[in-house]
Amino acid sequence: MKQLSLRGFDSELEKLVRQLARREGISLNRAVLLLARKGAGLENAGKSANVVGDSLDHLIGKWSAEEADELLESIKPLEKIDRSLWK
Repeated sequence: MKQLSLRGFDSELEKLVRQLARREGISLNRAVLLLARKGAGLENAGKSANVVGDSLDHLIGKWSAEEADELLESIKPLEKIDRSLWK
């Protein structure tokens, strides 16, 4: 593996790298590499909880209209809002 030195980390970036390393239980070096790979588009962005991924793309267009209607019908109860939870 090659070595590359980085300079110019501002305090905000350093803080975020340290938080990632601590949260994931990884080294600072590994945290920086992970962020660099994600930023370069080399890692699956879908791994992040707040990012829509592409892991289900292979299913697009596979269901019949009947199967899709069946699924939509089965999840209708989940679309109801319980107003008591919002008080």
